Amino acid sequence: MSFELDITKKCGCFKKSGVEFPKSFETKKEVLKEAKELTEEFNETFCHKHEFSVEEDGDKVIIKVVEA
Repeated sequence: MSFELDITKKCGCFKKSGVEFPKSFETKKEVLKEAKELTEEFNETFCHKHEFSVEEDGDKVIIKVVEA
């Protein structure tokens, strides 16, 4: 079984970051760890026009993007 990490909206800052989505992981723990780390990084380093959060949907974890 694999777990997928994806993002809801690829804003300009995200595109410039070079991070590729979707990503696959072997465990739920791994995908959640990566999602939390990326969300923190995006919220700290991007232009602050968007806010990033983690949302679980079965075997898929989504980094949700909303206007700040």
